[in-house]
Amino acid sequence: MKKAFAKDDALLSAIRSAPESEDQFHLWWLGQSGFLIKWQSFCLLFDPYLSESLSVKYANTDKPHVRITERVIDPARLEFVQVVTSSHNHTDHLDAETLQAMARVNPDLKLVLPAANVEFAEERLGSVQMEMIGMDDKQPVTIDPFTFHGISAAHNEVERNKAGQPVFMGFVVQFGPWSIYHSGDTLWHKDLVSELCTHRIDLAFLPINGNEPARRVAGNLNGSEAAALAKATGTRMVIPHHFDMFEFNTADPNEFISCCHRLAQNHRVLQPGEGWNSKGLEPE
Repeated sequence: MKKAFAKDDALLSAIRSAPESEDQFHLWWLGQSGFLIKWQSFCLLFDPYLSESLSVKYANTDKPHVRITERVIDPARLEFVQVVTSSHNHTDHLDAETLQAMARVNPDLKLVLPAANVEFAEERLGSVQMEMIGMDDKQPVTIDPFTFHGISAAHNEVERNKAGQPVFMGFVVQFGPWSIYHSGDTLWHKDLVSELCTHRIDLAFLPINGNEPARRVAGNLNGSEAAALAKATGTRMVIPHHFDMFEFNTADPNEFISCCHRLAQNHRVLQPGEGWNSKGLEPE
């Protein structure tokens, strides 16, 4: 099993000691599609999967979810997070074990998710007390200091409920002078570039595990597509996700790196538990 860059006490120490500055923000990759953002004293956590629930669920099936990188943190230790997201209903983006543990230590925790998925999330999370804030891709939602804009996602298709609300979403989040995009899970679709170009994206988190029907799971951008999407949308920095979690559904980031080099696209590849800050990426 691959070792995390930092985990447990070391990771918590890095998060807690990061300067609470207006001039820059800090982030850590927590594995799969989970990213923790810290700006000033505020913490936002995108799509955390911090349990073994999928490995247990599929252990005795023909699609085992064998973890290949160790878990970086017990979610019960993240009591300082104010806002968490779920981009869609797949367990690695809406994990009951992770969210229930976080809610027990933080009764004020807010969950931002597609409005189309609120009822499903309530059923999955059971009796846990957590404020759920449903949104669509039309109206932004502000949870100080973060303003969320929904971006439609294709996993594998852009799906909407009867009210026209997307079932799969990404989020553009604005705070201070910054604008960051978390894709959730998505393929390239006809409206994606135009939707993103309505925002000035400083940083994007994009999946690179690709679309392989033999895996029998919904697909994502591959490394070349992620690099090309970042370039097409004028994204200033791109960081990949959705790899190095499960043995059957991962990718080598070298394809992403090579394509970023060819396109002169600013990028960074992290290890689980590794941090990055916006120093050097000054707001325009």
